Amino acid sequence: MYNPELIRNISIIAHIDHGKTTLVDRILELTKSVEKRKMHDQYLDMMDIEQERGITIKSQPVKILYNAKDGNTYEINIIDTPGHVDFTYEVSRSLAACEGAVLLVDASQGVEAQTVANTYLAIENDLEIIPAVNKIDLPNANVEETLAEIEDLVGIPADDALRISGKTGEGVVELLEAIIKRIPAPTSKGTNEDKLKALIFDAKYDKYRGVIIYTRIFGGTVKPGDKIMTMSNKETYEVVEVGIFHPEMQPTDSLSAGEVGYIIAGIKDVELARVGDTVTSANDPVDGPLPGYKEVKPMVYAGIYPGVPDYYEELRKALEKLKLNDAALTFTPEHSPALGFGFRCGFLGLLHMDVVRERIEREFDLAIILTAPNVVYKVKLKNGEELEIHDPTQFPDQDILEEAYEPYVKLDIITPTEFMGGLMGVVQNEKRGEFKSVSNAGKDRVVMHFEVPLGEIIFDFFDRMKAISRGYASMDYELIGYRKSDLLKVTILVNREPVEALSFIVHRSKLFEVSKKMVEKLKDLIPKHQFEIPIQAKGDGRIIARSTIKAYRKDVLAKCYGGDITRKMKLLEKQKEGKKRMRQIGSVTIPQNAFLAILKINEDEK
Repeated sequence: MYNPELIRNISIIAHIDHGKTTLVDRILELTKSVEKRKMHDQYLDMMDIEQERGITIKSQPVKILYNAKDGNTYEINIIDTPGHVDFTYEVSRSLAACEGAVLLVDASQGVEAQTVANTYLAIENDLEIIPAVNKIDLPNANVEETLAEIEDLVGIPADDALRISGKTGEGVVELLEAIIKRIPAPTSKGTNEDKLKALIFDAKYDKYRGVIIYTRIFGGTVKPGDKIMTMSNKETYEVVEVGIFHPEMQPTDSLSAGEVGYIIAGIKDVELARVGDTVTSANDPVDGPLPGYKEVKPMVYAGIYPGVPDYYEELRKALEKLKLNDAALTFTPEHSPALGFGFRCGFLGLLHMDVVRERIEREFDLAIILTAPNVVYKVKLKNGEELEIHDPTQFPDQDILEEAYEPYVKLDIITPTEFMGGLMGVVQNEKRGEFKSVSNAGKDRVVMHFEVPLGEIIFDFFDRMKAISRGYASMDYELIGYRKSDLLKVTILVNREPVEALSFIVHRSKLFEVSKKMVEKLKDLIPKHQFEIPIQAKGDGRIIARSTIKAYRKDVLAKCYGGDITRKMKLLEKQKEGKKRMRQIGSVTIPQNAFLAILKINEDEK
């Protein structure tokens, strides 16, 4: 029986690998929401990639029924969220659909960078926060210190925190009781008597049923047969089915105020169901949309091209379907002389880029070529025009360029004190970072604050940080704006032909160093051909670095034994002429991993 007073909508937020999905597994078992024979670890991680990598990529809703100690049966809608910095957007979407959040902190790791970032997101959304220290069953768990860190860094009293183990189930009942007592019912935000007002917090495409909208109802009721309208584009549809996630999709008679569920309304075009949009009644619409999400701003751009040019249209459809349930992905068509027609795609970070690439290859069975990623720069030309540069090929020549600007981020690193010196050296000396301040983060741990160019930290910084700190340090960053910088474009020439897909933008202070590493790395990645291949880096109007891939050689002197030296010279000259001709007409095959060489130029140092 529907009773809004007995509904609780919560999100679980934490740093990556602090046990969110494992905790949800225990809650599903405890409330018998999933049959025992169907239950498996990471139950809400629906994608193969999530299961294999052990990370959550998509926020996933589930409704459970909990028989509380006060004798009532409560309906708790849980939205499990990702923890990696690249998926902060997923977290913000989930929080907008809730009244409360469970903040999970690993007792063996303590408060980490994403713990703090996600807490601030929850506070911005005005949510009630319940802190919980997880993994208390581990031998190296340090519960008291973790509680002190929660109080110091996050500002939540340690007395309010619960002690639980997502693995053994200890303390999970107490957590569910705390959710019921501390998190408000959704009645304050709307009732059944109001006009229909529902938020689209996610969506996915089903080839048989069209777009499935994941929604949180803030006011009114929706049922099959109703006429609904999406407010951003004023399109109207007839509802075919509504239902809940328990955890699989289960049809119901209706969805009412305060509930989380799905709506199927025969929406065929994936562009028409935008995440963050408001759904209302077509006959009696509300005055204005719900306060939606901030438009997501991609941090990293890269080109995606079909491995076979004929599959361009299939790649476009694949990206459209992926964008539906990954609103952070953006793409626009582009053409490259080397790779043909493809798309310029925007991502939140390198992990996000890697996941999108893998999903295209697995879910749509398409072979693709991915170019080296880069950030968005801004330039001012001598004629006063200002441009945004999403691709190194658009970077103007030095003679028409007035000023260039690059994006800067506020970088926070939480680390044990013993690794401070090593990390500070990398950020300041190698990454052009500016140290701002340091603050205490509990016993033997500090938070270091830097301002760093985004282009310097998106490539190999995360791996370097983990290597220096033996895995203990964690980071979080947010964009703070653009600053004037001395930037240059470097063009790579392979066999004297410019390959635009290998171009990159670099600061003048690193021009020679990065160019040299790049040509050496390409020498290892591009296979030998029948002719010699020069690889050159051109920047600042001159060739700055070069390496040469030697040709396969046939021993033409093998059959020439004895006789005059001129016979040998004649044969070698003949071979040299043939090689020269071959180089003029021969084309160089560049493998996929060469386009990502910029990511690998420092891996030998590691």
